[in-house]
Amino acid sequence: MAANAHDTIDGFGDPLAFRVRQGTARPAVVRNLAGLDVFTVEARQMAHHQKEAVVSEGKTGSAWRITSDEGRHLSGTDLAPFPLGVFNAGLHGDLHNRLLATAAASGIAFDDIQIHLDNRYSLTGSFVRGDAVGQAEPTRITVKVKSSADAATLRAWVDRAVAASPALAALRTPLENTFAIYVNGRRRAVHALPSSTASDAPDPYLVHAKPPRPVGGPDPLQPLILRTGEQRPGVSQPAQASPTGRVLRLIVGNSHLLHRAGVTETDTYLDLPAASHFALRTDERAGTGDAGDQGPCGLSLLSAGIVFCYMTQLSRYIENMKMDIRGVRIVQYTPFALEGSLAAGTLAGRALPVDTHLFLNGGAADELFERLQKIAAVTCYLHATLAGTLSPEVAIERDGSPL
Repeated sequence: MAANAHDTIDGFGDPLAFRVRQGTARPAVVRNLAGLDVFTVEARQMAHHQKEAVVSEGKTGSAWRITSDEGRHLSGTDLAPFPLGVFNAGLHGDLHNRLLATAAASGIAFDDIQIHLDNRYSLTGSFVRGDAVGQAEPTRITVKVKSSADAATLRAWVDRAVAASPALAALRTPLENTFAIYVNGRRRAVHALPSSTASDAPDPYLVHAKPPRPVGGPDPLQPLILRTGEQRPGVSQPAQASPTGRVLRLIVGNSHLLHRAGVTETDTYLDLPAASHFALRTDERAGTGDAGDQGPCGLSLLSAGIVFCYMTQLSRYIENMKMDIRGVRIVQYTPFALEGSLAAGTLAGRALPVDTHLFLNGGAADELFERLQKIAAVTCYLHATLAGTLSPEVAIERDGSPL
């Protein structure tokens, strides 16, 4: 795949994530109010597997630059978190949001909350033959609390928080996501996937004349994304384009509160030899300024992770098949909603179908562009996640003991 080796996520020396536009108010879904907010991701492929996205949090929220890369097993530079780790951290942040909100509404006292959450994926088939298929398993979650509340109270609390999470609703709700494709500046019909009925999305190359840069002001939560320096033991082995059997991927995340009002840090890693750990911070607080909005929320990371995973599959297929296709960029609309009332204990999270608009350039035959779009969607672990009915498996520990 043609790529500018000098177009890198660290080219300006900026942090791996930062604010690019100041919002006026956090979205209703972050503030635990009934309503619907659409998170818009504008992303582009950079050098090889490096990716950059601008995520806008609804109509009134801030916009954040978020980056991703792949590890050595995919010949990435390992400078930024891998896509599935970004998604994992988004789940952590959103669940922390709902746990804190439901605890406050129910009068539940606690000393600490930590979450262990892992995602399991698999791939069968071959990129070279074009028959590869990605699959996902139910997310496994352990909520670890320090509290004097009784077991029944804690179970009811966690159940309400899980029900209120739009991020977890995206796991348990089968979504028929839609797609559009633009080739060399012109929208083409989509036949192999559910076709988007939305109007043309603006091409990120035209919207963003220059790469995103940080807006002014203090950054009290930086670094929002950090490669910690910790690695899994062993020596990295390259991933095969035509593997034998089933390829398994385990993504592990452990999170804790940096601020009891809703700032979370997640340590996440891919369970492969020599894989790096990354720490990602989210701000789930409802206010702005000193009261919040100092980092992206979990739903922003989750939305970006979906795009990043899809882009990895696009670039892998382009590379393996030596296709004359370049300039990969995506606009994705990811709707999240809340229904009911936090005070009444009826708050329910919802996820709606994701609408993905893919922009490509190149001299490949017309039919290859849509073939690429379909194969990437079928192999993308996170599109498989969204399409499935994968109710998370949730356990609770109180003061280190399972309930």
